[in-house]
Amino acid sequence: MADRPEQLEGDTQWRSAGDRIQTLLDATAAGGVAARERAEQLVREVVELYGAGLSRIVAAVGDRADAGMLNRLVDDDLVASLLLVHGLHPHDVRRRVSDALDRVRPYLGSHGGDVHLLDVVGDTVQLQFAGSCKSCPSSAVTLELAVEDAIRAAAPEVSSIELVAPDTASGPAVIPAESLLAQVHSRAQPDSRTAWHPVPDLADLAPGEVGGFSVADALVLACRVGDQVYAYRDHCPGCDGSLAGAALHRRLGGSDPVLRCPRCHAHFDVVHAGARLDDGAVHHLDPIPLLLRDGVLSLAVPAEPMGAPV
Repeated sequence: MADRPEQLEGDTQWRSAGDRIQTLLDATAAGGVAARERAEQLVREVVELYGAGLSRIVAAVGDRADAGMLNRLVDDDLVASLLLVHGLHPHDVRRRVSDALDRVRPYLGSHGGDVHLLDVVGDTVQLQFAGSCKSCPSSAVTLELAVEDAIRAAAPEVSSIELVAPDTASGPAVIPAESLLAQVHSRAQPDSRTAWHPVPDLADLAPGEVGGFSVADALVLACRVGDQVYAYRDHCPGCDGSLAGAALHRRLGGSDPVLRCPRCHAHFDVVHAGARLDDGAVHHLDPIPLLLRDGVLSLAVPAEPMGAPV
């Protein structure tokens, strides 16, 4: 059953609740140190009260040995986040990270990539990327951003993510955590982060349909191939123009539909990271991370378009 509009609005609202609470706490500083301390104590009392109630709920479910009920609880992002805050989540870090990667794995596969969980050591997660379109840096950025978001949401206690690269000559080499996702962070504006924006209208695209959307002041081209929706920046690298009016069609001997620019007639493989298919071409479309979050298709729009010249 589709989510009701009021439910989608509620999901968006609780995601920003922490920021609103912090803003209100900061505002109390205008009343002096004593006012700030009272406000903080009030928040702690409320958090502890709800924590005690949640603890009893989890205990009651556990006493009934109802694993199905407990799994349904932790499958809800809001409930899971509250259980994490109070240390009541029934799954350990490794299980939560593994489940998070399973949720984004179909998306990674759509860009020709995959990720493997190697180990969790303390608060550090070790991963190994596989596949991916190695000639397409934008695809790598897209995959890394999706993986980072999934892990941070499922296991906020994780402080670092390490990428272990296979090296047949000398064995696995660990790339320092600060190097992982470097492309993502280097493209962000100082003091800003890539934000996820719910775009439920994308789910209404019919198979084979291409549509243009404006999301957080960014122009996005989205299309549906079978059950999968793909999103790219509205920019043709062939003619440096808009892709407005572009359509999907099948080339002779091809199995997947391709996107053709209506101006320069360049062809792009939307199923595999937007690679250009014309002979000798090296350009590619700029993929935008698109994931199902809380049952709603959401886009990650960076401060600076991915794949833009720097």
